[in-house]
Amino acid sequence: MTGHRPLTARPAGRHALLVELPDAEGTAAFHAEVLRRRAAGTLPPVAEIVPGARTVLLDGVPDPEALARRLTGWDVPPVTADDGDVVDVPVRYDGPDLADVAARWGVAPEEVGARHARVAYRVAFCGFAPGFGYLTGLPPELHVPRRDTPRTRVPAGAVALAGPYSAVYPRATPGGWRLIGTVPDPAELWDPAREPAALLTPGTRVRFVAVGPGEPGAAGAAGARGSAAGGAA
Repeated sequence: MTGHRPLTARPAGRHALLVELPDAEGTAAFHAEVLRRRAAGTLPPVAEIVPGARTVLLDGVPDPEALARRLTGWDVPPVTADDGDVVDVPVRYDGPDLADVAARWGVAPEEVGARHARVAYRVAFCGFAPGFGYLTGLPPELHVPRRDTPRTRVPAGAVALAGPYSAVYPRATPGGWRLIGTVPDPAELWDPAREPAALLTPGTRVRFVAVGPGEPGAAGAAGARGSAAGGAA
């Protein structure tokens, strides 16, 4: 089903538009439509496409006013479950906030990983730190608040929850999210020598795969992008 989604396109400097959407679903759908049109060669010249929680920035636009008028007439279909590449991310569910999250969910700590890994995630946008993707898909009953007191250091590879989002910290930084697991090889999450440098880019579907303490995990994340890029639905 397609439709004219409500949006507001505001100028951002001389050669950019900030497109504001009413909700996360509308933002994801609009971002996907921009990417589809760029791939098909029907998108007017745009140098950069940067999605946010409720916005999409279109930068490097020769005529922002003309593009703003065109956007209002777009038919934008909703994002479907099979849109986008898939990345499998191995995770050991051993985080320091596991018991706290379990109590909030009303389950045993050993059940947190199974519930978290059952969710189909999608990278809505990136921010906070290079390679840090905000993953949507958590049902409301699994939302948890940020910690009252942020940690001064969250290790690279920490799998975390905050509000409606899940994420993986690509490098050690301060942070207030609740930590439920660890990615065995966090170097795969951000590699400046790779294109794209971030493993988890906007629009990518993410599957968390639970691994045991002695199981390797690096190939799961790295290999998933290669296979997804070659034949994702």
